[in-house]
Amino acid sequence: MGFQKENLDVILVPSGLLIMLAYHLYLLYRVIKQPETTVIGYENHNRMAWVERMMQSESSNLGLALAVISSNTTAATFLCSMSITLSSLIGAWVASSSQSIFMNDLVYGDTRQSTISIKYISLLSFFLIAFAAFVQSARYFVHANFLISTPYTDMPIKYVQMAVIRGSNYWALGLRALYFAISLLLWVFGPIPMFASSVIMVVLLHIVDSNSIPLHQYKKPHLGNRLLHKVGEEVTAVIRTVEHLGEQDGRR
Repeated sequence: MGFQKENLDVILVPSGLLIMLAYHLYLLYRVIKQPETTVIGYENHNRMAWVERMMQSESSNLGLALAVISSNTTAATFLCSMSITLSSLIGAWVASSSQSIFMNDLVYGDTRQSTISIKYISLLSFFLIAFAAFVQSARYFVHANFLISTPYTDMPIKYVQMAVIRGSNYWALGLRALYFAISLLLWVFGPIPMFASSVIMVVLLHIVDSNSIPLHQYKKPHLGNRLLHKVGEEVTAVIRTVEHLGEQDGRR
């Protein structure tokens, strides 16, 4: 009995998913143990420093901090809406058609109805995972918004940092779920495109996720220098006001 094309789905699809899963487990290990070698660790380091500076800055910078977090919330909400919309379209597609337009000779692989159902269910599952992750991301960014905008409080900086970092981590999780969904989407066209896309995606993600820039060690701002700088600005403003009033009196 010769090799049948239906067996390609059994071999290539699990292999492609295993390659992507192994890479992301390796990436998770690097993020935990060697964060400076990953873009995720590099960005989280800068986010923590940004939160610390914003919490220590003047209240006039509060609007800037809220605007930055609001932009992240908007982006997470958009991707959340996109994920649930695609999930709804896939669900409606599966429910409305008993026969697939790809059940033909163009697909080199298993074209049985049960296999096609597994394709759609797997694709739908990862879109739902992405939806849930982006919802949690928006939730933590909104929570960080509340913490930063709370007036007259001695809120610990690490609480705000934790909310921002968790929102960013859920954002990254949602993107990874979308990457898996892209590979599963190509499975609709056959196991060979799915396996090829998984290998290519892992290579590209390894390049994108790697970081070679050293982590910048932010120095804590000196309170005395900040106070002197503020006093100097106020004195300069007073001098300019006095000079302006003197010029007006001279003209009279």
